[in-house]
Amino acid sequence: MTHQELEQRCLNFLRDRMASDPAHDLSHVKRVVSNTRKLSETESAELAITLPAAWLHDCVSVAKDSELRSQASRMAAAEAIQFLRGISYPESLLEPIGHAIEAHSFSAGIPATTVEARVVQDADRLEALGAIGIARCFLTGGAMGTPLYESGDPFCERREPDDRQFTIDHFYCKLFTLPDTMQTDAGRAEARRRVDYMRAFLNRLDSEINDNG
Repeated sequence: MTHQELEQRCLNFLRDRMASDPAHDLSHVKRVVSNTRKLSETESAELAITLPAAWLHDCVSVAKDSELRSQASRMAAAEAIQFLRGISYPESLLEPIGHAIEAHSFSAGIPATTVEARVVQDADRLEALGAIGIARCFLTGGAMGTPLYESGDPFCERREPDDRQFTIDHFYCKLFTLPDTMQTDAGRAEARRRVDYMRAFLNRLDSEINDNG
């Protein structure tokens, strides 16, 4: 099966299954696939494993505030394997694809034990950073009805961040920690560049909030 044939089959499968969550829509999946292609090349990872894992990593949707959230990647892996087996994808590749999907999730806490799993994990985490990361964070905060920031201390200088209460707090609870979790050299370097952009954005936001810019 060519990469183009796999892509079309995955797209057909996903169109009826993607979540209503705008931060985890088909555009998100396509960007993760693009990141995966780039990282697979630099890390010499097997595209026959990384690409289907990237396409299918979010094929099961679980709300961020659900108590099943930490199980979402395992559920997606099981669903992906069933789909791939149904289109006669090579059986020998299903287990490593399943592992790459399971290990991509931050909340699942599953160690990535193969280069392919490391690539897919990094490709997905890059989506949480930079300009697209800011946009997706705000989309999620808006969908959940979370205020943008705490007016008395918007940037968590004198309090512990709580992203269940304020959207900007998510930068401090999770997003700024992601570069240290990246599994590949290329992914880590890109993550740091994207975090630099995010910090510059917050500096500008600070100046506008305090009317000193």
